[in-house]
Amino acid sequence: MSTKTIVVTRPGGQARQLVEALSSSIERGGISKWNVPEIISLPLLTIIPKSDEQLAEHIGNVLQDADLAIFVSPNAIECVMRLLECNWQDFSQKIIPIGVMGGSSKSALQNHGIGREDCATPILMPKNNEQWDSEGLWQELQTLGWNWNNKKVVIFKGEGGREWLAETLKHEGAVVEAISTYSRVPLDLDNPAWDLIREIDFARSLWLLTSSEAVRYLGQVAQDQFPQSLDSASALCPHYQIADAAEIIGFGEVFTTEPGDEALIKASLAWLRL
Repeated sequence: MSTKTIVVTRPGGQARQLVEALSSSIERGGISKWNVPEIISLPLLTIIPKSDEQLAEHIGNVLQDADLAIFVSPNAIECVMRLLECNWQDFSQKIIPIGVMGGSSKSALQNHGIGREDCATPILMPKNNEQWDSEGLWQELQTLGWNWNNKKVVIFKGEGGREWLAETLKHEGAVVEAISTYSRVPLDLDNPAWDLIREIDFARSLWLLTSSEAVRYLGQVAQDQFPQSLDSASALCPHYQIADAAEIIGFGEVFTTEPGDEALIKASLAWLRL
């Protein structure tokens, strides 16, 4: 019987954290030795931060009179903080509240001391982790009771991505500026990580998919490069939009779990016990 395989498709640094946590949970989880998997990192996208001084200066100027800042991901937070090299509350005479879409982003802010100041920066996030997305954040923002007319909102993001939240805020009258602070580069087809994928048994593989864009790229590669079809493989997705993308590119079995690494690990352990 071939070994089960779990494929982690996050960018390198984020994948390392998840792989370590998953490996530790497998050791503690009473998994049969026959079901201990091989864990492969396949970083479908690499995050490339932008680093020019003009962008850093522009961000500083925009924040001086911003009413709200939104970070779409932990990557956006890390890229902005690397650019600015300054305490968040130093950019404006008022404290600028921050909106994020999930727990990983909130943790990233707190790692930079944001939200832990003496007079803490308000961090707005959907309370229910099943709604850790743009729509969930919009619901949370409405609890502010603001008249959005002429409120200045800056959204920090990567190149591309969904525009739903920006368009919704504009529709409500807000002045929105979306600033791209990083780009995503697909994994080169010559990367040796692909060779490992070609050797696994897809029928005994679980793919942890955490980005719709990454899933679409995987679908492009799979058509021409894989000796096996994805319809024999299983996918685990923390959001219905990612799950939809996984079904479109042909995964035979698609599981949807709550967002967050803890939920991904719990669901992975359940799959290993099947």
